[in-house]
Amino acid sequence: MTPQPLQPAADFATRAPRAARLDAQSRRVDIGPSHARVRWRGWGQDDTGRRPLVLLHGGHGNWMHWVRNVEPLAEDRAVWVPDMPGFGESDAVEEGGLDTLLDRLLHGIAHLPGAREHGIDLAGFSFGGLVAAHVAARVAQAGPVAGRPKVHHLLLLGPAGHGGTRRPRGALQDWRPAARAQDDAVLAAVMRHNLLMHMLYDEAAIDAEAIALHTLACRSTRFRSKPLSFAGGLQPLLAAHAGPLAALWGAHDVTAEPAQAASLVGCPTHVVTGAGHWVQYEAAPQANDWLRGALEGS
Repeated sequence: MTPQPLQPAADFATRAPRAARLDAQSRRVDIGPSHARVRWRGWGQDDTGRRPLVLLHGGHGNWMHWVRNVEPLAEDRAVWVPDMPGFGESDAVEEGGLDTLLDRLLHGIAHLPGAREHGIDLAGFSFGGLVAAHVAARVAQAGPVAGRPKVHHLLLLGPAGHGGTRRPRGALQDWRPAARAQDDAVLAAVMRHNLLMHMLYDEAAIDAEAIALHTLACRSTRFRSKPLSFAGGLQPLLAAHAGPLAALWGAHDVTAEPAQAASLVGCPTHVVTGAGHWVQYEAAPQANDWLRGALEGS
């Protein structure tokens, strides 16, 4: 049986008050038939004259990968963030793998307010960057198919699939034994370790919020993204996208050497000093400024 997503822990709102507040303020919409639903959350106004912005989270993630970015981005446009299929509160992908994931996302995007009329801007983090590139390439290759919104800006934050050098900081620890034993102290320690090894550069950035978000996201993940992230294939997908394209990296991202990855990806790139892989969380002000600047006029 496919494991189902977990509900947040009883003290989640205390440890992650920003996420709890944003969740309560969001418009929650389930798109898709029974057993193939994708849970979308939306913020901001639909009638601003600007294209809706869709944000895709990374592997072992959910919409909360963008918890420090939603509010500033939603000041002047609608922002929509799904839990991708097999993640968070969305239904699992029982078969079909990436193709099914993409079909469900594209179906959901087509039902977002204003998307069919105006198209969308699209940003993706980590595995979500690779998924965003797949979405943009499918839209471009299909041509003017009815009901498939055009992707204008494509923005990638630490995208997977670049095929370049990775820089592991250390081995990740298995959190599942502590979860099964319901040992919250050990589980939190493992999550802190894994955040430092993979997601965040500065240990001071690993606060109660980061641990709470990462724990919930990992425990609710039912889709194996790592083989897809390691397989490469990002470049030909980006070549199919004719619109504006840009990338952002943390200088200490363990999934890439930013200068090498930038040359491989081949698009305008900005590097944030003092930040790791989860750049839009660890360096939220810089990432938000970059995102808003890249979207200026759209």
